[in-house]
Amino acid sequence: MKNTFNTIMSILILAVLAAGVYFIVQTVRESAAAATAPFQQMNQANQALQTQVSQLVNPTPTIIPDPVTYINEIRALARLETIQYSVEKVITAEIGQGTFGFAFGDKLLFVAHGIVIAGIDMEKLQPGDMRMDNGVLYVRLPPTEIFIATLDNEKSYVYDRETGLLTKGSVDLETLARQAAEDEIRKAALEDGILLQGQRNAETYLLKFFNALGFKTVLFEQ
Repeated sequence: MKNTFNTIMSILILAVLAAGVYFIVQTVRESAAAATAPFQQMNQANQALQTQVSQLVNPTPTIIPDPVTYINEIRALARLETIQYSVEKVITAEIGQGTFGFAFGDKLLFVAHGIVIAGIDMEKLQPGDMRMDNGVLYVRLPPTEIFIATLDNEKSYVYDRETGLLTKGSVDLETLARQAAEDEIRKAALEDGILLQGQRNAETYLLKFFNALGFKTVLFEQ
């Protein structure tokens, strides 16, 4: 009986000790949480303030398209594109490169990639430009012209830029470089003979087209 009593007392003592330890641990945890709560609130407030300041300094643009769309003009086109050039041109644009260029100058190197498309506008083909004589179709084609001469903005970029100590960098300078690049790309295509090659391609294509329709065709110039 004595051993049984001692065993029961030992179990009760262990249970009391375990309950005491659990109570102490919970009390310490609650105290620690209560002590760190103000710091956590301060950190959250600090993060919220930083977010607001960041949005104020670097605001995100809001784009709101007008729900009303105006279509000003619709034109039917009868253009026959017969040749396309892909041209690369390097443009140097600079401003204020005098004595005080180190302070007020701005210089950039712009690598331009452009597309030039040429062909003939079949809408300009008049009734007098076509005649049938002894079973032969005579056709006078409109002159070749450039339809598109534009930059490929995804491939064009500013390779290098040097600004003076007191210069921010003019956006207008890059705009001027882009405009000059378009002109140079168009000029390069013209100098390489894009109109002549476009005319030959048009003649070859249309001869095949008319012959496929059963016409013996002759193309003539003015």
